[in-house]
Amino acid sequence: MTTSFKILFSIAVIAFLIAPLVAILPLAFTSSVFLTYPIPAWSMRWFGELVTADAWSRSIINSLIVGFGTTAVSLTLGTAASLGLRHRMLFLSGALKTLFLLPMVVPAVVLGVGMQVLFVRLGIANSYIGVIVAHTVVAIPFVVVSVSAALAGIDKRVELAAQSLGASPATALRRITFPLAMPGIISGAVLAFATSLDEVVLTLFVAGPNQRTLARQMFSTIRENISPAIAAAALILIAGTVVIGLIGIVIAKGRKPCEA
Repeated sequence: MTTSFKILFSIAVIAFLIAPLVAILPLAFTSSVFLTYPIPAWSMRWFGELVTADAWSRSIINSLIVGFGTTAVSLTLGTAASLGLRHRMLFLSGALKTLFLLPMVVPAVVLGVGMQVLFVRLGIANSYIGVIVAHTVVAIPFVVVSVSAALAGIDKRVELAAQSLGASPATALRRITFPLAMPGIISGAVLAFATSLDEVVLTLFVAGPNQRTLARQMFSTIRENISPAIAAAALILIAGTVVIGLIGIVIAKGRKPCEA
């Protein structure tokens, strides 16, 4: 009875989470210009609009540029921070880790206003660099959490054994620590990319017309004119995130035999 209840409860939770997607995503294939049911006919016209309409195609390209830039920067900084915070003897390591996680709890509007003022003074407002920096700030916590969890599962005796056999600290880090922590690093990269794709509030504050991302374009379109192109863009966003996540899982699992 208990097992059956758990299964039913899990199914109910999953259904509750995916019900909005099931309701809206099929409208990406409607031939109508309105988001209404029943669907009069099935069509791919709105996916074509994403490619042919300059505003949509440019926003997709911008999202890829910002997403990959954010992933590279946040992965580098987050992994370095996780390695530093790994040493418990570090003074105020707990407080420093909390500091890295603050962007997860600070309201995005507060971050956006602060970054807008700062970026204007630095001269990077309305630029790709500014948007990447803004997205990196909110992506780093996910990388730190993921990589820190992976590093916590590594037995330090393995690294000490490598150093006792003549490996330098840099060699042990490159040949032992990084391969063992790779699943966490890949997960952090996936989360950072997904966070960048989904971020809209910070983009509204720090991006100019030439840096409009897909999420911002969807937000602007909702305000101006509700079009099925929004559902098509949402489907691409979700599918892209899922594919990247699956690739990360496959890569992480593929490394396990090597680690063993």
